[in-house]
Amino acid sequence: MNKITIIGTGSVGSTIAYALSLLGTASEIVMIDINNEKALGEALDIRQGSPFCSPFTVYAGSYEDAVGSDIVIITSGIARKPGQSRLELAQTNVNVLKSIIPNITRYAGETNYLIVSNPVDVMTYVFCKCSGIPDNKIIGSGTILDTSRLRTRISEYYKINQSNVHAYVLGEHGDSSFIPWSIANISNIPISRYHDSLLRSDNIVPQFDFSEVEEYVRKSGASVIERKGATFYAVSTSVCYICKCLLTGIDTTMTVSTMLHGEYGLKDICLSILNIIGNNGVQNKIMLPLTESEITALHNSADCVRNVINSIKI
Repeated sequence: MNKITIIGTGSVGSTIAYALSLLGTASEIVMIDINNEKALGEALDIRQGSPFCSPFTVYAGSYEDAVGSDIVIITSGIARKPGQSRLELAQTNVNVLKSIIPNITRYAGETNYLIVSNPVDVMTYVFCKCSGIPDNKIIGSGTILDTSRLRTRISEYYKINQSNVHAYVLGEHGDSSFIPWSIANISNIPISRYHDSLLRSDNIVPQFDFSEVEEYVRKSGASVIERKGATFYAVSTSVCYICKCLLTGIDTTMTVSTMLHGEYGLKDICLSILNIIGNNGVQNKIMLPLTESEITALHNSADCVRNVINSIKI
């Protein structure tokens, strides 16, 4: 029996609940929103498809209903508008999060908290500072979505299964994120050498363009928002993957946003580096062998997030 509480039933929160029900990840899903009618409607819509899924129950509830949750997912806040950066949302969504924290921690206690609201690195930091919950139990979705976008784009170039692509996006979930190309590979072959390693490479068209891939990953979210108004499918899939890893207890590496305590010379900041996630939250961190320029890029990303933190009232 796994219980997951979702706070915020907008496009992201409701899609997460729907995806969890299809995947059979949770046997009980609680949906909480300041607009209780919206939560009731979303829960009813999902529940009416339950006969065709693994057994589960989903319902609109209050903070008291979060008691016994294995995971609490926070998606509340104002969504990013076309042309708006994630960091511009900061103060408004921080205020929303601060109003949620005492209510949810009162009932859910020291469970695993998964922060999805943007700007996710700032929001994760605020939750760490204001909740009293141990850092290892607080995870921001971070660059796991950016990493998925990166692997998808590389697989498209080389017409190869995404699971054979091993590459990461680190830093802020936003414009200062970066790709450590020095460790990116396809089936243990460095990306820079993969094309030349193929016996037949005539069908690989166009040639791999590093700058194009970086731009694609960095601007993907804005591109989706410009076309359809919001992003929610891919991020919901990513969140469900994190939930599965938290619940199964099989330690899994992923790029999520967590509090840093001196890693790469950074502390008192939340950014995405490579973490090991298991049923106790953050089990460990992996110090990837980054180059000097990549470490500089990580520090630049930290400065961008810290500038926002210093400009808001926590």
